[in-house]
Amino acid sequence: MFERLLARLAGRQVGTDRFGNAYWESRKDYSGYGRKRRWVLYAGAAEASKVPPEWHGWLHHTADAPLPEQKRHGWMVEHRPNPTGTAQAYRPDGHDYQGGRRRQTAGDYEAWTPGS
Repeated sequence: MFERLLARLAGRQVGTDRFGNAYWESRKDYSGYGRKRRWVLYAGAAEASKVPPEWHGWLHHTADAPLPEQKRHGWMVEHRPNPTGTAQAYRPDGHDYQGGRRRQTAGDYEAWTPGS
């Protein structure tokens, strides 16, 4: 809440993405920085991987304006944040959270034991 108040005082809102993140730009150039500062106020928890590619370039001053959202084709996957450390993270067979049992191999695996 405090961040939103500071954003309104120091900057102007440039836009929002389809996930509800709000993108801001400072009203004046920062001294020593030579350009306007850009930032994002996240919808929900602050996680940098929530920024879609259309806005990433704008945030990092690679593009002067955010890219337009393009028509989604059937083969295109919707952007999603990095799930590492969450319940949606990838866990292969044999992972402790997947039961800890892995498929039997063709005899090429021998468990290491200390001192042997």
